[in-house]
Amino acid sequence: MGIWKNHNFLVLFLGRIVTNIGDSIYYVAAMWLVYNLGGSAFYSGLAGFLTLLPSALQFVAGPFVDRWPIKRTLITTQIMQAVLILTIPVAYYFDVLTVQLVLIVMPIVAFIEQFAYPSQTKALPAILTQKELIKGNSYFSFAYQGIDLVFNAVSGILVAFMGAVTLYLADSVTFAVAAILFSLLKMKHIEDHPQSREKGFKTIMTHYFAELKEGFSIVFTSLMATFLIGSIMANFAIGAALAILPAFGEDHGGAHVYGFYLAAMSTGGLIGALLANWMGKFRLGHFSIAAFLIGTVCWVLAATLPWTYTGIVLYGIAWVPIGGTNVIFGAVMQTVIPNNMLGRISSVQRSMTVVAMPIGSLAGGYLAAIFGSTLIFAVSGLGLAFVSTVWILHPKLRKLPKADDMTPKLLHLPFPDEERTSQQE
Repeated sequence: MGIWKNHNFLVLFLGRIVTNIGDSIYYVAAMWLVYNLGGSAFYSGLAGFLTLLPSALQFVAGPFVDRWPIKRTLITTQIMQAVLILTIPVAYYFDVLTVQLVLIVMPIVAFIEQFAYPSQTKALPAILTQKELIKGNSYFSFAYQGIDLVFNAVSGILVAFMGAVTLYLADSVTFAVAAILFSLLKMKHIEDHPQSREKGFKTIMTHYFAELKEGFSIVFTSLMATFLIGSIMANFAIGAALAILPAFGEDHGGAHVYGFYLAAMSTGGLIGALLANWMGKFRLGHFSIAAFLIGTVCWVLAATLPWTYTGIVLYGIAWVPIGGTNVIFGAVMQTVIPNNMLGRISSVQRSMTVVAMPIGSLAGGYLAAIFGSTLIFAVSGLGLAFVSTVWILHPKLRKLPKADDMTPKLLHLPFPDEERTSQQE
């Protein structure tokens, strides 16, 4: 229970829950609204492209995240998202709502998120001890996946009965509540960074580009660069699948089926997150190879079997290794990277990892409009197999030890063990 007595962790966790409620409602409502206003899988693919593109640009936010106060960043991002999302119900009320407006708002909201989530990532290792990191990340993943599990399914049903615009209104409220929760953080000892007091535009930008370059340099001269090879192809496929899910759900029963598939994805990720500690007992290389191969088989069967609800279950199983390895890799990165550099390095890594998702989303929507959603959804499942293939072929990835035994040296990072992230008790 010690971790729950930590005021900052508790507030951050509650804020994360409320934010994730907003994200879940928003994503389901937005994708369905675009699909209905546009009348084609192409529009949902375009929406996915515009929503995911900011994630590929997260490296731009990294140096700012390292420099800006965590608390202020979290509050500001939630308020901005609340206001932007509110424009959709307002436009609907005045009868000026168009698919173009939704497509404009979606990427702006997504871009703001690129500052919020790295700030939460940066906060965790600063408020928890090193031994608490995997547990803390597991709780965060539990909140993330658990909220998705409930609200993806519920939102899919509510869209069918209440309409997407009503959910937008509720979503705006959740972001406002999250801002209030984040205002309760007490992190003065972390905020008071000398860089945050620098004056002068030229000085700030000089430091910004130096830090941005440093983040890229560290990632691409380490073993993290090899991680990206498999991740890029997998995320291309995931981007395609998420974009065509509204059309796939419509073809197999309607909005509620779309919600159940999203809920299955979250369930699988949640189970994986809860099993992260158990997964971490295995050698990371061997486990990743086997787990992603099993995930591939389940995904393809989920798309091709004629039984809808069996497919939903199999699709959830396919996401178990994704949920578990995300927690493990996140904890490893927070452990081996100094906190003052975690923002720029994690954002560069995430940007490069998801760079293919918006392209996959656009391609998936286009191809689904030609060949049908079922075929493209099945083919997208093969993206997970690419991860296993890369790890099989690369000897250093294949031989990676258990998560607890990971060091900066094993990942070819330029940080001696004694400089690993210091934690606040």
